Amino acid sequence: MNTAKTTGASGSSSRVQVSLELDPQLVAELAEFSDDPSHLVEQALREWLRTQSHSGFEGERSRELRSNPPVPPRGEWND
Repeated sequence: MNTAKTTGASGSSSRVQVSLELDPQLVAELAEFSDDPSHLVEQALREWLRTQSHSGFEGERSRELRSNPPVPPRGEWND
């Protein structure tokens, strides 16, 4: 992976250019959704990072432990 900084109109570095080697089939599939596959890759990375930050330290291996199961509405087995 190669990276290079690009500068905006004000001269400050606003974006970083990253070079990736991708499967041509994947690029063709991305091109079906957008004219700019780099935008789709950027959005996918943002979404992935967002889910990683919400998953906590243990991630998918940890679950919330409920002490009691929820009680169904009256009329099912709760008569």
